[in-house]
Amino acid sequence: MEDTVVQSGKEMQENPQDVENGATAEHAENVKKVTKSVNPGVAGASKVSGPTNSRKIDSKSSSVLNSGFARSTISSSLRTSNSVPETRRNSTGGLPEKLSVSTTKQQNTTSTVAGKKATTSFASEPVRRSLPELRRSSLPSVATKPTSRSTLSETRKSVPVSPASRSLSTSTASDSSVLKTARKSTIKPALSVSPSLKKVASSSVDSTRSTASIKTASKISSPSARSPTVSSSLRAGSLSLSLDRSSNLSGRRRLATPESRDSRFVVLPQVEIKAGDNVRLDLRGHRVRSLKDSGLNLSPNLEFVYLRDNLLSTLEGVHILMRVKVLDLSFNEFKGPGFEPLENCKALQQLYLAGNQITSLASLPQLPNLEFLSVAQNKLKSLSMASQPRLQVLAASKNKISTLKGFPYLPVLEHLRVEENPILKMSHLEAASILLVGSTLKKFNDRDLSRDEVALAKCYPAQTALCIRQGFELCRPEHAADKTFRFLFDQWKNNFPPGYLLKEASIDKPFEEDTCHCHFVFIQESTLSTDSELVLKYQWFLGEKMLSNFTAIPDATGEVYWPKHGEIGKILKVECTPVVGEIEYPPVFAISSPVSRGSGIPKVVTLEVHGELVEGNVIKGEAEVAWCGGMPGKGVASWLRRRWNSSPVVIVGAEDEEYQLTIDDIDSSLVFMYTPVTEEGAKGEPQYKYTDFVKAAPPSISNVQIIGDMVEGNAIKGVGNYFGGREGPSKFKWLRENKDTGDFVLVSAGTAEYVLTKEDVGRRLAFVYIPINFEGQEGESVSTVSGTVKQAPPKVSNVKIIGDLKESSKITITGIVTGGTEGSSRVQWFKTKASTLDGEIGLEAMSTSKVAKAFRIPLGAVGYYVVAKYTPMTPDGESGEPAYVISERPVETLPPSLNFLSITGDYSEDGLLTASYGYIGGHEGRSMYNWYLHEIESDAGILIREVTGLLQYRVTKDAIGKFISFQCTPVRDDGTVGEPRSCMGQERIRPGSPRLLSLQIVGEAMEGTILHVEKNYWGGEEGQSVFRWFQTGSDGMQHEIKDAINSSYMLSVDDIGVYISVSCEPVRRDWARGPIVLSEQIGPIIPGPPTCQSLEFLGSMMEGQRLSFIASYSGGERGDCVHEWFRVKKNGMKEKLSTDEFVDLTLDDVGKNVELVFTPIRKDGMKGNPRSIISDLISPADPVGLDLVVPDCYENQEAVPQKKYFGGQEGLGEYTWYRAKTKLHGSALMDIASSSEDVLMCGKTLTYTPSLEDVGAYLALHWLPTRVDGRYGKPLVAISNSQVSPAPPVVSNVHVEKLDLGIYSGEGEYFGGYEGSSLFSWYRETNEGKIILIKGANSKTYEASDSDYNCCLLFGYTPVRSDSVVGELRLSEPTDIVLPELPRIDMLAVTGKAVEGEVLTAVEVIPKSETQQCVWNKYKKDVRYQWFYLLDAGDGKSLESLPGQQSCSYKVRFEDIGQCLRCECIVSDVFGRLSEPGYAETDPILPGFPRIDKLEIEGRGYHTNLYAVRGNYTGGKEGKSKIQWLRSMVGSPDLISIPGETGRMYEANVDDVGYRLVAIYTPIREDGTEGKPVSASTELIAVEPDVHKEVKQKLDLGSVKFEVLCDKDRNPKKVPGEGCLERRILEVNRKRVKVVKPGSKTSFPTTELRGSYAPPFHVETFRNDQRRFRIVVDNENEVDLLVHSRHLRDVIVLVIRGLAQRFNSTSLNSLLKIET
Repeated sequence: MEDTVVQSGKEMQENPQDVENGATAEHAENVKKVTKSVNPGVAGASKVSGPTNSRKIDSKSSSVLNSGFARSTISSSLRTSNSVPETRRNSTGGLPEKLSVSTTKQQNTTSTVAGKKATTSFASEPVRRSLPELRRSSLPSVATKPTSRSTLSETRKSVPVSPASRSLSTSTASDSSVLKTARKSTIKPALSVSPSLKKVASSSVDSTRSTASIKTASKISSPSARSPTVSSSLRAGSLSLSLDRSSNLSGRRRLATPESRDSRFVVLPQVEIKAGDNVRLDLRGHRVRSLKDSGLNLSPNLEFVYLRDNLLSTLEGVHILMRVKVLDLSFNEFKGPGFEPLENCKALQQLYLAGNQITSLASLPQLPNLEFLSVAQNKLKSLSMASQPRLQVLAASKNKISTLKGFPYLPVLEHLRVEENPILKMSHLEAASILLVGSTLKKFNDRDLSRDEVALAKCYPAQTALCIRQGFELCRPEHAADKTFRFLFDQWKNNFPPGYLLKEASIDKPFEEDTCHCHFVFIQESTLSTDSELVLKYQWFLGEKMLSNFTAIPDATGEVYWPKHGEIGKILKVECTPVVGEIEYPPVFAISSPVSRGSGIPKVVTLEVHGELVEGNVIKGEAEVAWCGGMPGKGVASWLRRRWNSSPVVIVGAEDEEYQLTIDDIDSSLVFMYTPVTEEGAKGEPQYKYTDFVKAAPPSISNVQIIGDMVEGNAIKGVGNYFGGREGPSKFKWLRENKDTGDFVLVSAGTAEYVLTKEDVGRRLAFVYIPINFEGQEGESVSTVSGTVKQAPPKVSNVKIIGDLKESSKITITGIVTGGTEGSSRVQWFKTKASTLDGEIGLEAMSTSKVAKAFRIPLGAVGYYVVAKYTPMTPDGESGEPAYVISERPVETLPPSLNFLSITGDYSEDGLLTASYGYIGGHEGRSMYNWYLHEIESDAGILIREVTGLLQYRVTKDAIGKFISFQCTPVRDDGTVGEPRSCMGQERIRPGSPRLLSLQIVGEAMEGTILHVEKNYWGGEEGQSVFRWFQTGSDGMQHEIKDAINSSYMLSVDDIGVYISVSCEPVRRDWARGPIVLSEQIGPIIPGPPTCQSLEFLGSMMEGQRLSFIASYSGGERGDCVHEWFRVKKNGMKEKLSTDEFVDLTLDDVGKNVELVFTPIRKDGMKGNPRSIISDLISPADPVGLDLVVPDCYENQEAVPQKKYFGGQEGLGEYTWYRAKTKLHGSALMDIASSSEDVLMCGKTLTYTPSLEDVGAYLALHWLPTRVDGRYGKPLVAISNSQVSPAPPVVSNVHVEKLDLGIYSGEGEYFGGYEGSSLFSWYRETNEGKIILIKGANSKTYEASDSDYNCCLLFGYTPVRSDSVVGELRLSEPTDIVLPELPRIDMLAVTGKAVEGEVLTAVEVIPKSETQQCVWNKYKKDVRYQWFYLLDAGDGKSLESLPGQQSCSYKVRFEDIGQCLRCECIVSDVFGRLSEPGYAETDPILPGFPRIDKLEIEGRGYHTNLYAVRGNYTGGKEGKSKIQWLRSMVGSPDLISIPGETGRMYEANVDDVGYRLVAIYTPIREDGTEGKPVSASTELIAVEPDVHKEVKQKLDLGSVKFEVLCDKDRNPKKVPGEGCLERRILEVNRKRVKVVKPGSKTSFPTTELRGSYAPPFHVETFRNDQRRFRIVVDNENEVDLLVHSRHLRDVIVLVIRGLAQRFNSTSLNSLLKIET
């Protein structure tokens, strides 16, 4: 097994790179090894052995820094090493020293235990754990205590190898150490911290500041050892130890230094393998010069190679180590470069190159598994190297690093160490390291990252890290953006296209699923000109970190990119390639900050409306939405209609993205409003898009048809679907067919309706529809032809139903028939629930179609409406359309009643009677039935409830001799109740003939048992039936038993062995007799059980007596009967006493009964029923006192005498205590009550507590025994053997009383003999619970001082008896906290005006007393305020607190107007107390002077957008404030008013281009008070991008033509429209403007207007018509023109103004942002 190698020593303090130089390389190999476990007790006594002729090994060095793994066993045989001929640096960083005498002594001492070996082990898991996990695991720490110097030698002799000691060495290691613990550990401490461990901690010495430390170092170092490694043969399996000379000393010394407090554990990556001899090579200190030496035996299987402290200068031959994981090349002679051979070591995890002469790492290849790299103590000037994808720890202390240029990409680096390098002079080096490494960095220079540096790193722009790697010097964050751009600019400037300079290169902060713009601005130098236009190409890239390799994003080649959800936290990069002509120049780039998670609130990026704005067309709104991290959902779309000079109105139902234009949209502008909504329901800001005005379609007609029946006399109508704006006076024509020629002749015009006449019968009609719109434009006509007109069929009218609408009534239908002579017309009757007709829906036929017109209403029609269907017919059989008529009301029913009622059946007992009746009056419901019994026919009768609701009645016994009646109350199904009707029975109910239905004997056939007769009689009321009992012997003969004539019979001795039967003759109450019935026999009769006939007590019922009994037996021969004695308590509970023939009565029996239970037992063992008797109450015996003893007595201890009593329950005896100065005997004692004056009575109870007066005297007790019933016995007297002793001195109820403010008195109750000079003291208890004696306070009173404030006082009372016996000190309970006088407020005043917007301030007045002044100055903590509303309640004032208003100042708000305010002030002192509140009230708050704050104009800066003014009004309730919109020219103080624009909203137009919009807001209060006007302005109004692009193109051309419309008839009364406009050509060039009327076939083009741009030339627009504009050449030449859209109007106006710019005060080109 291999031991863990620990490198420590004196240079752990001086050389913080000693762990970087490879000291822990072997440690990484051995952390996974498992050693043998031993008894913890044995492990605690283990020693460290060493050689006698080599250096002494400090036992303290055996504490391994890894607290989570097993200790390896230290071998008994340690290898020695020869001295080195030349002096050079070894792995400890020090020089060899001579061996001192003391060292030799220690070595000899250590060698005495060379044969002993002890090990401790811990189970370690072969599971890797990441650094953050290890960082979370806690390691044990041991507090050290200082010990004397004399313990140092003892410590050197014995070193405990407990886990706690190891953890101590770990926790006290220097902050420069990197290797502290292994990656994964399972800590199971087996030993506690031994005392010697504490001694080790006290022996730490500063090796650089004291003489003692120098001596200690000399004892530890060895002159011959280049490497402090002590090992035995590897093949023998012994251990090797790498020990530093004084690591524990320096480490423990640093435990008390401030630097050591911040030290933390740094974890090396774990190597998951157990090292065996075949995978491990350890040749440290063997002066190896080349890796190709034959003695090295390098093989591909090696995984752990230790070649430190050798003479290697090249890596040739290392390529064979393809499986090596740990490679230690520290302290050799490498100078670099030349690290290329390491490229073959793909499995390498830990590389140690410390202590060499390396100047560059540029040739170090990328090692895919490298996790730890130590390059400390070299000559590196930078850390430039290849990227190491898994490197976690980089130790580069003690080099010559002065720059971060070329810093590699290390994506998982966690620990970076660059101590003792020139670069430490660089300001904010830690922040620069954070920028270069990123969020994985956890420690910098072995310390946790500074929060300030982390925060500072976040302030730098994204490209800072890349610039630093390229050599940029870190500057202040506020200058970083500009300086990093200049830094990159200097690198790019030679590659820019000629004549161009880069002005900006940046990326907006990226958010998830939101637009991210890149900004690359190239400006052209004015001195140079290029013919080709500059074109920029973009390519977006994605990277994990700032310094990582960026990957191109496919298809991301635009100026805008939308980061995706999976790109959160990643970095975006844009490369911009400038192209001039066909030449592509080197790209420039910009880097973003990490992509942030979206807000989840979507927003609209662009909004467009597509489609032709003509009535009937379908237009579609399309929105480009940035979902900002939310789940894309369906947005809310709506369409609004906006007419001239009016606000937009929502179009109901238009909630889709597509919308079909209707007639209502003509001459209106539509607004498409879109609100993005995510699947989660988050809504974004709504956006809207205006369209141009909708045009009407040409008039047309479709679906022309004739509606109505083509029957003579009917009115028909021609209809059609008109389309094309508002319909005007369309034309209609009716034409009739000529039967001879087939032509159609006009018969009517001007109306769409026509009534068919007799002339039209047998002919067809044609209808012609000519559409004409509101402007008079005529469309194409459409016609349709009808069918042939028919003759009119018979028709009935004025149909009525005549008759009474009641059940069974007769009704008749009447009507007037037209259309020829009526023949056999048919009538059919229906019923329905509905009161109105809907054809034959819901009708239920009550009859077939008949000629008869009369009908009798059946019962089924009740509640229904009656419907008659009348079908008229001519005599020739032609039928007309049927006519329906419904009754005015539903059919009514008759009231419910009965037409007959009767009772039939047998009128005798048990007969069945049945009632029947006839019901009329609608549908019967739940009619009510009742049966009654009558004594006579005329009485009211008694209701028989059992048969209520039944039509049948079974006659019962109760009805005999009575009449029966039946009553029926008819009830209709709707709940209507009719008159009840009754029917009386024909005769009285007769009884039945008497008879027995059953007869039997009940009882046991045994002697002494009583037999009973059980029968079932029927036949009226039973009278005295006759019974006879019979015996039947074994011969079958039956004999009547004399005198046995009752219904019961007791079996006697004579009945044993015979059978018994009984006969019964039933007799009715009227003496009618029935047939005799004989029962079945029972038997034979058997003899009875054994029985106790009598039982009584013998003896006296008194306490102390003996009680017995006498019992008589029957029931066969007597056996061993059982007798049991019980004590019966008052609650009925029984307690068994004995089973003897007698019982002795005791005190427990007094007042209770004694019960004897006798159980007779026949000789054959049969038991009879037990019999018991209970005695009277046992009486007590006479009271007697048997014994009385008085014990020794002590003051204040209760004396309890010992006594014995007999004689019933003892009552409250009489006890009398006497105090005697001398001890009495004999008769004097018995007659103590009449003794001399030396005897005094002192008590009257059984027990007695001696008091102070009893001390020194004898106590005697006189006892008169008394029974509970008050009977007395003979008295007894006893006296104590000794005098009463005094109690020890004690004090109780020690407390403190407050006499006055700050004056206290201590009190207590003394006890224990006579008090002497007791001792008093006072104590002060602090808040921490510490009790401090107050010196000089030794009296009962005490006056508090300032030192007592915020403390409690305690009074101490030490009792002292008169004989100088001192008792125990007792302290009182602490008093309340001693506090000074509570601060008070004399009064509270409020300053300031009670006006809205003003600030009120509460000022408290301090009392003038000296005490209060002192309290306020010394002990006041703070003053709290709270403001309230003072409200009027019904019975007084109430308060309403104002949340958040808790300062002395209060700014009056709008909602306070009219309210009275109240301020409450409370003072708190440093002791946490609150004073009584002070109050101050204000008058009612008045409204302030009206004003407007934070006035601003919202809206985007284009000339087609809406703008809104918004501000915060104060000054009472706002009235009709004034708003005026104006324009402001750049560079001019003048404002141009915009007429009519006085609303909060303003829609910009082309006239606003180049101006700032100014809104002047004059606040006006509700009462008319006017405030000071306030203005706000926008930025310069720019041209909408689409218009701007088109205007620029036309201005570049210099000459352009537009097709416009001209209204020649300018009569204001005429309605404008397309029909009165004429086409014109508007020609515009750089010199003049011309309006030309185009030519035709008969005319040439003519110029109607021509003019130059010289003043007063100008172009006017119209706010009420966004398609019109006017060109004014002079006062006489002007023209009004019209175009089809606002967009075209704006383009024309801007082009004209742009070409006329030399006559303008402001260059339109600058307004349009057109470069000249």
